Amino acid sequence: MKDFRSLKVWEKSHDLVLKIYKETEAFPKHELYGMTSQIRRAATSIPTNIAEGAGKDGDAEFKRYCLIAMGSSSELEYLLLLSRDLSYLSDGKYQELHDQLVEIRKMLNAFIQKLKQSHS
Repeated sequence: MKDFRSLKVWEKSHDLVLKIYKETEAFPKHELYGMTSQIRRAATSIPTNIAEGAGKDGDAEFKRYCLIAMGSSSELEYLLLLSRDLSYLSDGKYQELHDQLVEIRKMLNAFIQKLKQSHS
């Protein structure tokens, strides 16, 4: 069992969630139960799965939860793009959030590879 709060990838993904919540406050009210909810759920799923995996016994289980987090990051990547194309996010805000997400995905991928090696 690991302390998820000590993981840099969790810290950065938590920070991204906070930014997503702030940015989605400005989304149209008619999207509250649509796009706003969906993008928040996808973003929140990343650090949530990292935290849950850290609480599991062994690297194989942790890796599985990190792979789920990676899937959520792909979902979020699309939702950010859609939000920009619907003009819910400015190009600048989209780029900022996307760049942060790409960094998290790279970190998560490296972490998954490390977990794979320790499991072998």
